[in-house]
Amino acid sequence: MTLNPTHRRKFLAAALPLVALTLACHLPQTAAAADADYEAVVSKGVNYLAGKQAADGSYSAQIGIGPTALATLALLEHGRGVNDPQVAKSLAYLEKAVRDDGGIYAANGRLKNYETCIALICFNKANKDGKYDEVVKNAEQFVRGVQITDTDGVGEEDVNYGGSGYSGKTRPDLSNTAFMVDALVSSGAKEDDEAIQKALIFVGRCQNLESKYNTTKFADKVEDGGFYYTPAVSGDQGDRGTPNGGLRSYGSMGYAGLKSMIYAGVDKDDPRVEAVLKYVRDNFDVSANPGMGQAGVFYYYQTFAKALDAFGEPTITDAAGVAHDWRKELIAELAKRQQEDGSWVNSNTQWMEGDANLATAFALLALADCKESN
Repeated sequence: MTLNPTHRRKFLAAALPLVALTLACHLPQTAAAADADYEAVVSKGVNYLAGKQAADGSYSAQIGIGPTALATLALLEHGRGVNDPQVAKSLAYLEKAVRDDGGIYAANGRLKNYETCIALICFNKANKDGKYDEVVKNAEQFVRGVQITDTDGVGEEDVNYGGSGYSGKTRPDLSNTAFMVDALVSSGAKEDDEAIQKALIFVGRCQNLESKYNTTKFADKVEDGGFYYTPAVSGDQGDRGTPNGGLRSYGSMGYAGLKSMIYAGVDKDDPRVEAVLKYVRDNFDVSANPGMGQAGVFYYYQTFAKALDAFGEPTITDAAGVAHDWRKELIAELAKRQQEDGSWVNSNTQWMEGDANLATAFALLALADCKESN
């Protein structure tokens, strides 16, 4: 899940004004950060999932195939092989969700794109001997096909252009678009891939930064460099809106935006990169999802860790000048939040994180990106 060397070199240079050059031994550390046992935390989480798999190989099937794909990917990331009985059973379950259109999603088809993207990443991770070549080829074609582009009669001036939504060509959002980019990268797509470059257009319009890349009505309302969920909105935005008619940045979207720009090869001195790195510095936090509190905090951890792993620097200096070893701090936070049975669960049930299987899968994926050898 690490970034390729070309991308990493570009973004190491971008880090200089924002990332601490202090040696890790000079960083202030809490006792928890110093003492957290990574392998013990991971082992407890993996063992928890082992005890929660249903007889058909699924996890929390009542909310779709997403938890199964995420849990299986987490097990693969932590060393379980494709012949592991638990992994093999889940992969067989996911294969049954392969549809005639190439998508991989639950029968109700409510989350076609989201579920296909996660399943595609999972099958790419499992496809060591070509067993899933056809599955991944068709799933990639499906994912590319649901992106909103000029093939749909939508021009670049349209706010929906380049984005992907939950199901088919529905209202696009940054979360699903970032998952689409992740899925394509897992299939070997490079930064100049047409779909990734089109996605970048949509991603740029999700940033609170007025520039030639974002001329939407929201661009100049907040301007903190962070990212919001989607510009393809109308009417009252509720808790996502700001009093002046803007859209509020929040942490998980900030890291989704940063990660997507890294994968799209955006230069280090690009104003979009500089702005989101300032947002990261100003809002560094492992105790909550900045701007959302505990809502979606485990999804935030997964996105935070994957983005910073791709960014390539071990420390981030916050707005107060404090250097943070983000890996150690996140491991410590997840160790503190882990339940006695090895699971993680969010008391804030928004976005289904009250489901322990889903929250545990997100936590284990975040931990996978906290291991520097990955």
